[in-house]
Amino acid sequence: MNQSHQIRATPCYFLLPLALAISALAFAPDAEAHTKSISYSSWHFGESGASVRVRISRLELTRIGLGTDVDRDAVRVGDYLRSRLQLHSEGQRCKPRLPVQVRAAEGWMHFEWRLDCGSQTRASEASEVRIESAILLEQAPSHLHFARVHAVGEATLERVLSEREPSWTLASAAGEGVAARNSGTSITGYVAIGVEHILSGWDHLAFVLALLLLAGSVGEVARLVTGFTLAHSVTLALAVLGVLNPEAAPIEALIGFSIALVAVENAWLLAGGGWSIPLVSLSGLLLMTGMAFFGVGLVSWLSLLGISIFAACHFGLLATVPNPRLLRVAVAFAFGLIHGFGFAGVLREMSLPVDRLVSALFGFNVGVELGQLAVVVLVWPILHGLKRWGAGGLHATVAELSSAGICGLGVFWFITRSYS
Repeated sequence: MNQSHQIRATPCYFLLPLALAISALAFAPDAEAHTKSISYSSWHFGESGASVRVRISRLELTRIGLGTDVDRDAVRVGDYLRSRLQLHSEGQRCKPRLPVQVRAAEGWMHFEWRLDCGSQTRASEASEVRIESAILLEQAPSHLHFARVHAVGEATLERVLSEREPSWTLASAAGEGVAARNSGTSITGYVAIGVEHILSGWDHLAFVLALLLLAGSVGEVARLVTGFTLAHSVTLALAVLGVLNPEAAPIEALIGFSIALVAVENAWLLAGGGWSIPLVSLSGLLLMTGMAFFGVGLVSWLSLLGISIFAACHFGLLATVPNPRLLRVAVAFAFGLIHGFGFAGVLREMSLPVDRLVSALFGFNVGVELGQLAVVVLVWPILHGLKRWGAGGLHATVAELSSAGICGLGVFWFITRSYS
């Protein structure tokens, strides 16, 4: 495939998958965020049992056909949670009372109930208490349940329950209280959560892949990944530590925008420049800005106007700089700041105590970086091999088609998250 053919073919490769992706918007359900499937529980232990408060998002409950009608679904949701979140003492299941729904923030459902263990929790010198969770594991095997334990005279502890580790065993020693000799999730546990989070975060992976498609050398890959890593590490820490707390919905939408813009940039570079692709992109952004000005959507019109100006300036710089590589690193850094806020959702919702927060943040971030590095090590050598070993035309075709598909996903996530 010669260069002129590549330039003529690019718009066709780019527009057809993009058109199909946009057409799918008409049939799309509510857009899910990139974050993991998560639920939470808080346990308070006493002499003869415990009380538990559970919170779960209504979006998560749609996986089992519930959550769309708060009043109608309350009893069914409470029964579902009670049946899949259990407490055992000395090998016997503690008897749960009826769940009571309590007031919750918009988009969430909270329930609490009492579990009676009788004399089981103090039946011996060192009895055993076990929390088990099977919430949503059938529908979403990657679901994480964050359990927090409070006991008189003991430090607050937390544990992440998953399909791999669905139970948490605690000690109940005479006179010492529940959880006397147990610890929460370790740093290595949070590393594993970080790895799982990035490998199941399709929007983050799409962004990284879009960056890699046109990377020409190991040095360029290193600069792109380093820029992205530094940026999202900063905002991840700021968000989890509570220094910055942006609204989740606009952040999720902007993550979709970042994916679409980098993919459009790839197509623009492969096509040899021109103003058709930038003009179409800017027209769509300005239309969304106008709609937001009249109160339509979840992203403010100022934010949309800002990213419209950013996109226009970006393409203007691309058209004038002789080498766009450093500019792409700057873009990776800029959008990494946005992605970091997205990563923070998992830890921020846990509301960890200060003494546990630093280790959790460190482990989670290391896990994210390891998962991200694994993707880079797997994908980039293949792309580089296509370009180096006499398959430059095939590499261009793969880059064009991949950019088109990634752009379609980015547009899908950007629009659905902006309006649902």
